[in-house]
Amino acid sequence: MAEKLAAKTSGFSPITSAQSRIHDIAATASHLRAIDAKVVDNDDDLLAEIGYKQELKRRFSTFQIFGIAYSIMGILPSVSSLLGTALSAGPAGAVWSWAVASIFILTIGVSMSELASSIPTSGGLYYWTFYYAPEAWRVPLSFVIGLSNTMALCSGSVSVFYGNAEEILAAVYLTKDGNFDITTGKTYGVFAGCVITGAVVTCLSSKNVAMLQSISSICHTGLLVLFFIALPIGTRVNRHEFNSRGFIFGEVQNYSDWPIGWQFCLSFMTAVWTIGAFDSCVHMSEEAKNASYGVPIGICGSITACGFLGFFILICTTACMNPDIGTVLATDTGFPMAQVIYDSLGRRWAIAFMSLMAGCQWLMGSSLLTAASRQIWAFARDDGLPFCSIVKVVNKKLRVPIRAVILACLISLAIGCLCLAGTAAANALFSLGVLGNYLAWCTPVFLKLTFGKHKFNPGSFYLGPVFSPIVGWIACAWGAFITVLVCFPATKVVTKENMNYCIVITGGVWILSIVFFFTYKYKYYHGPKSNLDDDNIEVVSSAEDVSYPQDEKV
Repeated sequence: MAEKLAAKTSGFSPITSAQSRIHDIAATASHLRAIDAKVVDNDDDLLAEIGYKQELKRRFSTFQIFGIAYSIMGILPSVSSLLGTALSAGPAGAVWSWAVASIFILTIGVSMSELASSIPTSGGLYYWTFYYAPEAWRVPLSFVIGLSNTMALCSGSVSVFYGNAEEILAAVYLTKDGNFDITTGKTYGVFAGCVITGAVVTCLSSKNVAMLQSISSICHTGLLVLFFIALPIGTRVNRHEFNSRGFIFGEVQNYSDWPIGWQFCLSFMTAVWTIGAFDSCVHMSEEAKNASYGVPIGICGSITACGFLGFFILICTTACMNPDIGTVLATDTGFPMAQVIYDSLGRRWAIAFMSLMAGCQWLMGSSLLTAASRQIWAFARDDGLPFCSIVKVVNKKLRVPIRAVILACLISLAIGCLCLAGTAAANALFSLGVLGNYLAWCTPVFLKLTFGKHKFNPGSFYLGPVFSPIVGWIACAWGAFITVLVCFPATKVVTKENMNYCIVITGGVWILSIVFFFTYKYKYYHGPKSNLDDDNIEVVSSAEDVSYPQDEKV
């Protein structure tokens, strides 16, 4: 049966050994996901069909898969971290830019969900890129996407922990009633402490990490409920009135030297950065129960939930804030949301809220560090990283890739040194993850719509032959637009102090990765490869014999 199958796929020669048969089936044959649901009745068999053996423990329920993306997005702390960017277009600009961006981000999530349902593996993005790309350049393209996604996830964890450090220092500033200097050195010190403690938690057993997602989801939701109750009550008691509907939904202002239309677009970054890292669900595929169903639910559910919640957070904030937006943006705390809460609730409540948000944001960073470590582990498993033989080792007792966690921590600490270079370099932290992720997210979607459309076999999540390509092309167009948008500086007059270094750093990583591949790594990285042993091979071979009783099934 295997020889007949190999002869019909992509011009490959007949297979002579079981191991090479599984490798070609897993990584290159065009029938990869044409799997009979009656045969693949559990996650381990499905992973074996893809070409990998089960090494991690499947502890994550569908809710916990949703929880890791929801936790990483950390809706209230994330919106708070970039509230200044949102308000740069005025209250209405903040509200409506969020609404528009959320809808387009969902199209990327839906397209990614279709890919994840079809081929659920931790290496998702670079694996899909390899599978759907033309044979001539699928290996180098897969390598670039793998490195880009790795860098983006680590950069994302850096930006989350950096925002976490800002929240902690803002709380200290309020506690000392302004008698405290916030310096770059102090910011990096607090940031480093957050990263290291997050890495320690990530090294716990997968069971505890899965429980952490449930705890994090509950904490974020509880904080949000408290925010929705306390801020309006405090505003009513202390200021006696809310801002008008015209102010909230109709007043577009401009606090930059860009034209108002482009500043409105730049305000998209609040939603783009907040509703990001939903690919973390993909990287947990090999620890998820019923991955082909649970991972798409986690992706789309987290995007939808955060889209709605963020919209109402911005409405509540703009309704309760000081109508003099310039004063809020110029706050001495360095954190506009801290000023909004301070104006409505007073110093003690502001300290309490900033402390609670800092705790929740730390949980966000820990969850993102978990996802980054799984991507690093998966890419190292396929020989895509330097020292991959060391990094890909899984702790047999905890069933956790501890070495990958340590590497993710070290990369994050290195990238975080940007905050020592000044405000402009620190602001680039929020753009690095976005640029790297959008390239990694949209590339396999584009390839599936073009070169690999004949290879795509839907999983349990699929929009159908009409709506799937429509949504996919909208997602690609949005991704291309955001890739350009995220590279723009905050002002038209660019100096070394306000330069957006995102394109320099990310572009440098892309160029260096290509050079590294063609000068050295091409000898070792040949795309996703199987790591099945003889027992796994026998299981897959048996599944193939049952799944395809007739040649017409292929």
